[in-house]
Amino acid sequence: MIRIAYICQSYPPMVSGAALVVQRLVEGITENGHSVLVLTASDQGYAYSEDQNDFKIIRLRSYRNPFRVDQSFAIWSFDEIRRELEQFQPDILHTHDPLNVGMAALHAAKKVGTPVVYTIHQLPWFLTTYLPIQPWVKDFLERGLWRYGHWYVDQCMGLITPSNMIADIVEKHTGYLPQVISNGVDLDTFTPNSEHVNEALELCQKYGLCPDHPVILYVGRIDPDKKVDLVIRGAARVMQEIKAQLFVVGDGKQREELIKLSHELGIHENCCFPGFISKYDDLPGIYRLARVFVTASEIEVQSSVVLEAAASGLPVVTVQASSMPELIMDAESGFLVPPGDVDALADRIISLVKDRTRSERMGQVARRMAEAHSNQRFVREHEQLYDSVFASYSRHPAEKILA
Repeated sequence: MIRIAYICQSYPPMVSGAALVVQRLVEGITENGHSVLVLTASDQGYAYSEDQNDFKIIRLRSYRNPFRVDQSFAIWSFDEIRRELEQFQPDILHTHDPLNVGMAALHAAKKVGTPVVYTIHQLPWFLTTYLPIQPWVKDFLERGLWRYGHWYVDQCMGLITPSNMIADIVEKHTGYLPQVISNGVDLDTFTPNSEHVNEALELCQKYGLCPDHPVILYVGRIDPDKKVDLVIRGAARVMQEIKAQLFVVGDGKQREELIKLSHELGIHENCCFPGFISKYDDLPGIYRLARVFVTASEIEVQSSVVLEAAASGLPVVTVQASSMPELIMDAESGFLVPPGDVDALADRIISLVKDRTRSERMGQVARRMAEAHSNQRFVREHEQLYDSVFASYSRHPAEKILA
C-alpha cells in the first residue's frame, strides 16, 4: 500500500477537466487499497474538511476565479498544506497544479521529505487565451511561463502528460520527456448500449427535443478558449440543409452570449442549453441520444469529453489541432477539419447526420479506440509510476526518473 497526497486547484463539486481526472484517479487508487489525502481549494470559500468512504479531502480557504464559472482558487496555503502533509506522511505527493497550490506543494514536500509527481493539464499558451493582451505581451508572458515551468518540472521526480503531442512539446521546452498516461474513460458508464428501453424517448421529452430529428452534441465548458461559437455556427449551416437539433451541455462565461447567438442565427428553437449535466445523471444517455459529437477547441491536452463520446459509440467531428489526431482517425472514427473552418465542420456533420449507417459504423470504430483508454489502465499505470518513484527516491533521493 502506498500513501498518496493529491494536490489540485479544483475538485468536485467544482467541475473542470483536471478536477474530474483527479476524482477518477482518487476513486481508482482507493479502490485498490491505497491511502489517499486530497488537498484542494474550497468550493465554499472558507476552509473545511470532509471524510469520504476511503479518503479525506482538505478544502483550503479560497477566492472566486473571475475567469471561470463556479471555480475558486487557493493561494498562499503553504502552512496549511505543510501541516496536513506532516500529519498524513505521504509516500508520494502528486500535484496537478504548478502555480498556487502547486508551489505550496513543492515547498511542503521538501519539508516532509516526499518525492513529487506532476501531471500537466495545461500549457502556457492555453492560459494566455483568457487574457485580452497584445500579441507581443502574450509572447513575453508565455516565455516567462515556460521558464517557470522548466524550473517547476526540475523539482519533480515524475512527470505525466496524457498525450504524446503534449509530451513532445514539454520535452522541447524543458528537456524532460514526460511519461504518457491517458486520462482514461469510464467504459461501463459511457457505453453505446442502455439497459433502459425508453431512454431516448424520455430524454427527448425531458429536454424538449424532437425524437425524429438527429442531435448534434457538444459537451464541455462554454468559454472563449473552447470556441463553442464555431460549433453553433456550424450547426446553423447544417440546419439550412437538414432538420437537426443542437444540444450544448455545459456552463461557462459565454453561455448566455451563445444562447443569444443561436437566436441571431435563427436556430434557437432547435437548440438546447441545459447547463452542466453530471455523468451520474443524464449525461451517458445524452451521448447515446446524439448522432454526432462536435468540438472546435484547439487547446486539448487530451479531451475527456471526446473520449466519453467515443466510448458511447459516437463519431467525433473535431479540429486538426492539439492532441485530437491521437484520438480521432480521420474518416474512420470521425473527421478532422482545419481549425476555425466552419464550412468544413458543417460539411462533415452533414455527412454523418444524413447517413446513419456511416455514423454508426464510425461510432463502432470510436468505441474500439476508447477501449484502449480504460480507467483500469489509467489507474494501473499511475500505480506503476508511483512504485518507480518511491523505490528510486528510497535509494537515491536526489535522482530523477525523468528522461
